[in-house]
Amino acid sequence: MKRTIITMWMAGATLLSSAQDAPLMPYQNPSLSFEERADDLLSRLTLEEKASLMRDSSPAIPRLGIPEWHWWSEALHGVGRNGTATVFPITMQMSSTFDDALVERIFTAVSDEGRAKNSIAKRAGRLDNNRCMSFWTPNINIFRDPRWGRGQETYGEDPYLTGRMGVAVVKGLQGPDSTRYRKAYACAKHFAVHSGPEWNRHTFNVNNISERDLRETYLPAFRELVQEADVREVMCAYQRYNDHPCCGSNELIGQILRGEWGYRWLVVSDCGAVSDFLPGRHGTSDDPQAAAADAVLTGTDLECGVEYRHIPAAVERGDLSEADVDRSLRRLLIGRMELGDFDPDSI
Repeated sequence: MKRTIITMWMAGATLLSSAQDAPLMPYQNPSLSFEERADDLLSRLTLEEKASLMRDSSPAIPRLGIPEWHWWSEALHGVGRNGTATVFPITMQMSSTFDDALVERIFTAVSDEGRAKNSIAKRAGRLDNNRCMSFWTPNINIFRDPRWGRGQETYGEDPYLTGRMGVAVVKGLQGPDSTRYRKAYACAKHFAVHSGPEWNRHTFNVNNISERDLRETYLPAFRELVQEADVREVMCAYQRYNDHPCCGSNELIGQILRGEWGYRWLVVSDCGAVSDFLPGRHGTSDDPQAAAADAVLTGTDLECGVEYRHIPAAVERGDLSEADVDRSLRRLLIGRMELGDFDPDSI
């Protein structure tokens, strides 16, 4: 009996030692580039797993050691919906200072608190919405009409001032470009021409904006955040622009954002915006599979909502290819790696 117990103990110790000594798979190797790691991980995922990772609340995939992840956190004027945190003045008051250096200091403090809260949540096993390092702010829409209802989230009606404030927010949240990892991700929203009316935003069609007004009023702040601050996320808006939902607008996402401005990071949907493609709202897609395919093909990488669960069915039907899915998911995986999600805090 004693000999049997000793033999079993030695076998267990050998297995444990082997597991500890097992070489890292490429996507787990911090010495490789994020692009190399993302490509390796893509090759190991099933289509269903890929679709699950393209939603704002992404489940864990235990067989590959992928932890749970949430893309939606709030930090409009301080870390939001995540316990006790420093509350700064609302954004309209920040812009009234005309002091973008001060605003950058404010959001440096916000990202300090956010990163600390994220570490605490991971260690406590309580990682959910509002506890990850992807903050869906700043709102850089132009506030022209007080009847909109959300103007207090913006930095006012001046495109130049909005751009300067927005750049400061992004730099404070994301941290210096000289580091390998990003401190947090900021999100420029809502792209584009999203300044009300609030009550019919899920059906409204903006088709009376001149090219001059688009370029001089509604787009300058977004361009500055993309080209100067290197913002890592852009959120597409609910409404249609020139007959196409913003999250399915090739003009906005394909031609202007990714084409003219050279944007190479993440496009995320506002919550429920892809569902708005369906009949009864915008009505530009016949069913959920088509809605998911239309958004992915346009370049919307991440959905806050439920339609991307239909991605496998859309691939099976031929509405999009798995390569189309991989293009978006690769950007998302690089993002998570850049935020340190796959690596220990000690690195």
